[in-house]
Amino acid sequence: MKLQTKLSPRCALILCAVTLMLAALACDLSGGGEEAKGAVLFQDDFSNPSSGWATVKDTDQIMAYEAGGFRIWVNKPNFLYWSVPGLKFSDVRVEVDAKKMAGPEDNDYGIICRYVDQENYYGFLISSDGYYGIIKTKNGEQNVFGGEGMRFSDLIKTGDAVNRVRADCIGSTLALYINGQQVDMTQDEDFTVGDVGLLTGSFDTAGVDILFDNFVVKKP
Repeated sequence: MKLQTKLSPRCALILCAVTLMLAALACDLSGGGEEAKGAVLFQDDFSNPSSGWATVKDTDQIMAYEAGGFRIWVNKPNFLYWSVPGLKFSDVRVEVDAKKMAGPEDNDYGIICRYVDQENYYGFLISSDGYYGIIKTKNGEQNVFGGEGMRFSDLIKTGDAVNRVRADCIGSTLALYINGQQVDMTQDEDFTVGDVGLLTGSFDTAGVDILFDNFVVKKP
């Protein structure tokens, strides 16, 4: 039975509303109401110091909203500090701008995904002297995937230049991108869900000072 081809404005409006309601219900039941690919799940330009990131200031470390971004300063040799905003994701694409403000170029800094706790997470790192790697910290023990330590790439802008770092955590696939180019990929199934975050580390020389900005988490 076909509907009339002409409806009064009031009837047409009611029919349109009912149709939209049914379509929305169908999307919810089918799972189509979830975020679309590329949708922004979380973003922060660090202009609001109440956006949720863990902060601290003492003689050994600074994690703070400063200098128009989020600053992590490590004043201990062979140490790693990180901050997370207290969120929970599974499959994500995480990106951030990062630069060295001061300290040695022998450093590492980057992105965390699937942060379970301080002893269990994935890290996607680069250094100011041109090295990169994907790490897994499990039960407090840290290892670089590939087993050969961090590797060199001329895609990394060295010194105090800004680098765009991207980490993809999709299913068991972990991938690291630097300035738009993929440099590393590995597979691991230990952590499937967790927080995102930022981390900065030192080696033999303390004083590593990194500024992060334009942090974004997207649905892959």
